[in-house]
Amino acid sequence: MVTHSEKDLARTSTSDDKVVYTDDGDSIVEGSEGVTQKDMERYRHVADRLPLSAWLVVIVEFAERFAATSLLMPLQDNAQFRWTYYGTTKVFSNYVRAGLPPGSTTGAVEAVNRKVGVAGALGLGIQKSFAVQTFNTFFVYVTPWIGGVIADTLWGRYKTILVFSVVTLVGHIILVGSAVPSALQHPNTALGLLVLSIVIMGIGAGAIKANVSPMIAEQYTGKLRKETLPSGEIVIKSPTVTVQSIYLWFYAAINLGSCGAISAAFLARDHGYWPTYLVPTGIFCVVPLVLLLGKKYYVMTPPRGSILLETLRVVVFALGPRWSLNPVKTLRNIRSPDFWDPAKPSFYEKDKIPSKITWDDEFVGEVARTLNACSVFLFFPFYWLCYSQIDGNLGTMAAAMTLHGTPNDLIRNLDPISIIVIIPILDYFIYPFLRRRGINFSPIKRIYAGFVVAGLAMLYAAILQHYLYEMSPCHDNQPSACLDPTGNPLPAPINVWVVSGPYILVGISEIFASITSLEYAFTKAPKRMKSVVMAFSQFQNALSSALNFALISVNVEQRFAWLFGSFAIVAWLTGTIFFLVFRDLDRRENELNAIGLGERKGFSDEQ
Repeated sequence: MVTHSEKDLARTSTSDDKVVYTDDGDSIVEGSEGVTQKDMERYRHVADRLPLSAWLVVIVEFAERFAATSLLMPLQDNAQFRWTYYGTTKVFSNYVRAGLPPGSTTGAVEAVNRKVGVAGALGLGIQKSFAVQTFNTFFVYVTPWIGGVIADTLWGRYKTILVFSVVTLVGHIILVGSAVPSALQHPNTALGLLVLSIVIMGIGAGAIKANVSPMIAEQYTGKLRKETLPSGEIVIKSPTVTVQSIYLWFYAAINLGSCGAISAAFLARDHGYWPTYLVPTGIFCVVPLVLLLGKKYYVMTPPRGSILLETLRVVVFALGPRWSLNPVKTLRNIRSPDFWDPAKPSFYEKDKIPSKITWDDEFVGEVARTLNACSVFLFFPFYWLCYSQIDGNLGTMAAAMTLHGTPNDLIRNLDPISIIVIIPILDYFIYPFLRRRGINFSPIKRIYAGFVVAGLAMLYAAILQHYLYEMSPCHDNQPSACLDPTGNPLPAPINVWVVSGPYILVGISEIFASITSLEYAFTKAPKRMKSVVMAFSQFQNALSSALNFALISVNVEQRFAWLFGSFAIVAWLTGTIFFLVFRDLDRRENELNAIGLGERKGFSDEQ
């Protein structure tokens, strides 16, 4: 073997696996089908064919309205979960915020008032509505830790998804019960049932979240290889590009499913909330059956043992000698190049290795590289602050505008619709164009772009809110609650579709930031830690919700413009700091993708 300089390593940053250098100067990509380093530099990288099971995840969203047909489709669990989750939670805002419309016992608006009326039920106001939604988001992004640990250590991803889908179904049934007319006559009872359903659904949905994303990508088992296209062009079929494509289409399927909220908005307005929650509950009933019928189609990864406990022990061994009462010294020690040495068996004499060290040096390297890569996610709470506005505050803005018969909850579906439209354009045209031109639109650059676009969405919302205050008959005194003498809404003379801008911009930002975070979590985690790392990635959304809780006192309509403007500035500043801190990871992309790909002494995949 020969030694290569850091500059040489940087030139291989777009490859898909670990590179091994041979004595004759050629480089061979480990695990590939005869692909050399020269091939990697010479030929264009393209996505491989997606496996049938992965495509079924994408197309199954089209079948959510045809429950009988969907029973035959494997991997339906995630599609149904996404449809039912979004189909219920996206109408929480009006359900909690607004009271029962005149003459209604279900939350529905009478036919004569539907052009201006807004569905509602509990009448608890904006702040309590915001608190319920924020708690829902917080909880559902804390519980992925449960599913991640259980899947990686005990049950595997398939069994974990199956069991917790039943838990989620129980939560859906309770949610329906919270919205029946007899319950709505007692708002406190209805609220209690709602919170109970959120807790139960949060446990189930969170556990599913940690496992569905890595399970999707695991359906692809292809290797790096050369292939000649019908045109005669030789290309590299790249696992990295393929995983990127899988997550693009996976996210498109999620958002296609979330368009179920379109029907939910009309159901709530026209028929009330218990039918609105009953429809997705009925659809979700088939999920356990679908999982069982589709079992033979899955590529399933078995549980790998107490990986989380071993990881914590590695950190403790490494941190122990570096700890100091002086925080500056501790930080300096942690950043030292030899920080991880005390956790390595090779650090000790052969007969003096501590009995608690049951791992090898490579496992320590996996932990170190994984933690370094996962530090990328620590900036995401500030991104999710911007995203969280589309599930509540922007809907409140829409409720203060001229609806022309459009439910205010309907507008938020422009977010998933924009994602569905833009993803094929990116996957088939823009991303291939950039690769042909040798432009490395790396994960770090894509995430930074997501922060920038999210900031633009908040700036748009701040300016729009300013004009809404001026044009509303109630001005800045809660435009969404502005009523005429008969108790019907008195909207501002602004067409509700003007609020579409922030939703579309947030959708674009999701493609760059959120999808890339899924891809990054999967590709940068060792095989035994993928669910846990995915849980860590999603936990940032919970941290964002905790920040939102701290902002409840200022989360009032009179301050929306300042709130949106502040989020725009935070997104741009945080995104810029993120890029400056992690731009070096572009150069190390190959190294990070190789985590856990090599053979490891004492830690085989079967463990």
